[in-house]
Amino acid sequence: MSGGTLVAAVRAAVAAHEPGGVREAWSCRHTLAYLDWLAAPLDEHGDPTHVTGSAIVLDAGGRVLLHRHKRLGRWLQPGGHLDPGEHPAEAARRETAEETGLAAGHPTDGPRLLHVDVHEGPRGHLHLDLRYLLTADGNAPLAPAAGESPVVAWFERDEACRRGDASVAAAIRAASLTTPRDGSR
Repeated sequence: MSGGTLVAAVRAAVAAHEPGGVREAWSCRHTLAYLDWLAAPLDEHGDPTHVTGSAIVLDAGGRVLLHRHKRLGRWLQPGGHLDPGEHPAEAARRETAEETGLAAGHPTDGPRLLHVDVHEGPRGHLHLDLRYLLTADGNAPLAPAAGESPVVAWFERDEACRRGDASVAAAIRAASLTTPRDGSR
């Protein structure tokens, strides 16, 4: 996909997304504005403000996978910057593999955008974070890649909401509200 086509696809996904509250509605509006305004909104080097992709990863029992971010020291969902030409949904899957060692997958009917959040990231970045639903085997060993946080764990949803910040909790609640269309959960 060309850069313009990829930005258009991301814009369409955010425009079609139903926000779950006032803060998420604000995040959607701001993400759409930045997608229109920035020359390279998917490139972390193009501007300190850019799109990121992350994942709410669930196992078959509904547990949520979180990691303790190595720079921020907070419990977060796996995710991060996009590689060149990468869709945020694929970045979410790739980052999950890097940060946890798990081969998580999208629902069989395709990526499902759960939540949108605009927040400050490390190094003065502003992240336009698109959060996708992924599923993984909760019994598979957790093996983060070298250089990633070694602190990764599965949590029951309520505990994951308590450990994460309000934005993480909102994304977990959005995952709880989704109706499986393919038996993935």
